[in-house]
Parts: sequence; structure tokens; C-alpha cells
Amino acid sequence: MLAGALQVSPSSLRAKLHYVEHHVAHAASAFYSSPFEEAAIMTPDALGDFASMLWGAGKGQHINIDGTVLFPDSLGYYYTAVTQYLGFWKFGDEYKVMGLGSYGEPRYADVFQDMLRVGKDLDFKLNLDYFTHHRRAAFVTWENGEAQPSLLFSEHMERALGPAREPGAPVEQAHKDVAATLQWHLEEVLFTLLNQLHERTGQSNLCYAGGVAFNCAANGKIFERTPFKNVFIQPAAGDAGLAMGAAQYVQHEVLGTPRSFVMKHAYWGPGFSVDQMRAALDAAGLAYKTLDTPAISEQTAARIAEGKVVGWYQGRSEWGPRALGNRSIVGDPRRADLRDLLNSRIKHREPFRPFAPSVLEERTADWFEQSHPSPFMQLAYPVRPEKRESIPAPTHVDGTGRLQTVGRDANPEYYELISAFERETGVPVLLNTSLNENEPIVNTPQEAVDCFSRTGMDVLALGPYLVER
Repeated sequence: MLAGALQVSPSSLRAKLHYVEHHVAHAASAFYSSPFEEAAIMTPDALGDFASMLWGAGKGQHINIDGTVLFPDSLGYYYTAVTQYLGFWKFGDEYKVMGLGSYGEPRYADVFQDMLRVGKDLDFKLNLDYFTHHRRAAFVTWENGEAQPSLLFSEHMERALGPAREPGAPVEQAHKDVAATLQWHLEEVLFTLLNQLHERTGQSNLCYAGGVAFNCAANGKIFERTPFKNVFIQPAAGDAGLAMGAAQYVQHEVLGTPRSFVMKHAYWGPGFSVDQMRAALDAAGLAYKTLDTPAISEQTAARIAEGKVVGWYQGRSEWGPRALGNRSIVGDPRRADLRDLLNSRIKHREPFRPFAPSVLEERTADWFEQSHPSPFMQLAYPVRPEKRESIPAPTHVDGTGRLQTVGRDANPEYYELISAFERETGVPVLLNTSLNENEPIVNTPQEAVDCFSRTGMDVLALGPYLVER
């Protein structure tokens, strides 16, 4: 029990329970958090309550469900099975394969078209010969008392694509080409479905949720591959957003409460006082300077422009899996060597994994080939060709960036840091990655200090305190 929390006896609790189906909660989390009065809705993921996708439309405070795709057909399981085939067994490793695919060519189109086929009525079918999720428990099995990943690909996949890569083995060109084909075919299926959804609903707005909605490489192409004009993907679009969606569904659909909320930022996590930050620094024996708000931005931006790697810890933590400028490591996007340096010296992760560019919202179209806001880092856009040499560090090998657009109202501190860096360098972009070292994103000031102390970061900006090695 949290200190100071309300003590409620179970016998005194009087409440009515409402069951909200998995994909309905996904749909509600997207639509009821969006700024749209009307929108099409789609929720592709692995599985929830025997379904892998819902589609329909929302209007006002109501959501109409027009169809579902049922187990065992699943875009989420499809992507996860191939992710495991490629030697990435941990739940959530799909984003690694999305990045790896940019290094390959889609040479296995025939195999993947046989593996997953899209229909004409917002449906798709897996060829189950390639998979095992319909025959065994997904994700985790138990062997000798230890949890082991349940492999979702079958021997048939290995016969078609060659032997699976063992975890930790070298990544060969064939693996890159499999990843590229996986991503290419997922996009072909998704855009067919989204175009069918647009034709059914006639909507120009799209609300999108479910685990597949984290595929930012596909998301960034929605505007060029479909007629949708506006897209909203809330920051915890996967299962972490279900509790919010269930509550919103009951609030609006069941209780009839009018909508009044738009999710404009992701900073819903805990915040900590200046005293707590200072205590963490003092306990670690770190020397620091105390600066006011303009000075912390100006001096931190100057250090970044000098090529230093900075831990930036401000305000309340982000909700969802992305570091969005409150629990971030930031660096100079002009440094071509910074990506390799961060992967090897601080993040200790695979060298093919990219970093994100954070750009001032109003400057997005100057640096990227799309201007639609991406405040939650859910969209990847091509960097303008003439700008790629200016920001090589967060530009992926395919010329794209999984960008975060930063608005003054949503995050004034981070906005001012990027603005100060632009005044220093002429570039309104920072490289952004999560403040951690192969671990969950830091939350408390103590965790931030510990991460800074054991890694190769040069500077830590912890609230108003600036620490330099």
C-alpha cells in the first residue's frame, strides 16, 4: 500500500464492474485520446480475447465496431515469429528487426507472400505451416523450472528460408534480407487494409493502436500510401494502454460522459522534487552547478555542440516505451560517429540500431519530407536529401529518421534546449535516445545518477543541476 493512500475495506467497496474486450480498449485508447470528432479505427496486434485486430469508426463519444480478425491469423504473431527466426527471442525485440531490415533487400517475396495473404474484406490469412502459435503456448514455456521463449516459427519456415539464426550469432546478409522482406510485406498488407478501411469509412482521420502500431517505418508511409490525412497513435499504443482505454470506454460509451480530453503530451509519469535530485547527487559525491531555467538550457546546448553526450532529466517521466525529452540521452546530430559511440560506449547494443531525431515542431518540414506532427516518436519520415549530411547521427541507413516533433506547449524545457542548440549551431535537431544502459528507462533521480556514474556520458542535466566529468 502506498504511503498516504486511501484505505478501503473490501466489504465497504460498492462498484459495478464492466468488461471491456481487449481490442475495444485499444480502439478507445486511440479514439478518445485523439483530437478527432470522427475517425476510422484499426487495432492490429498479436492477440487479445481471441482476436488480433478490430476495425471500425468513432464519432463523438461512440465507437462502432464493424469487424474483427480472429486467432490464429495475426500480424503480430507473424512479425514475432520471423523476429525469433532471426535470433531475437525476447518479447519486444521486433523493433530491432524493423531497424535491421533497412540494411537488406526484399529477396524472399515469394516465401512471405505464401506466409501471409491479405483478403478483400479487411481480412488476412496466415499459412499456418510456417507457424506454431496455434499449437503451443505463445512466448513462454517452462523447462527444468526456467522460463524459455516459445518459438513461434516452424521447421517449414527454416526449409523455406534456411536455418534460423542462433541468438548471438553473426548477422549475415541473408538475415538482413529476411528482415527487409518481412517489413516490406507487412507494409504491403497494412496499406491494403488501411485503404480498404478508408473506402469503408470515408474518413480522412485515422486512430491506430495495438502492438503493430509501434512499427514507425510503416506508420511514416501512411500519408503517401493511403488517403488518410491525419493519424493519431497514443504513446502507449500496445497493451500498456489498455487500462486507460477500458476506463475511457466506460466513461464515454457506457456512462455517456461527453469527451473533453486530448492527449497532447506523454508526461504522465512520476516527477521528483529539486531536493530529491540534490540528495541523489550529494549521496553520489558528485560536484554540480545550480542554474536557472534559461542557463541550464544554454549551457547544456553548448556542451552538446562541443560533442559531449548529455543525460537530460527533467519534469515528469514519459508514459509509454519512448524517451521523449524528459528521460533522454541527447547528443549532437552533426557527429557522424555518435551513433557508433553511443551503441558501443553507453547503450551496449547492436550496431545496426538507429537513434531518433528530436526536431522543433515548426521546423519539421524544413528537415523532413513530411510535416505531420509526430510528438510520440511513432512515425519515421525521410530526411530531406539536402539535410542528411547535416544530421548523419540520427539518420538511418535508408535515409529516414524516427522523429519526435517537439512543441513549446507540450515540453517547454526540451523545446528550449533544442532552440538553444539551434541558436548555437543553426540546427533545430538533437539526437535523442533513452536514458538507460540496456535496462528500463531511468525513473528516479537516483537511477539517473547511477546511470551517469557507470557509463560514458559526459554531462548530466538533472533538473537545475549540471554535472560534468
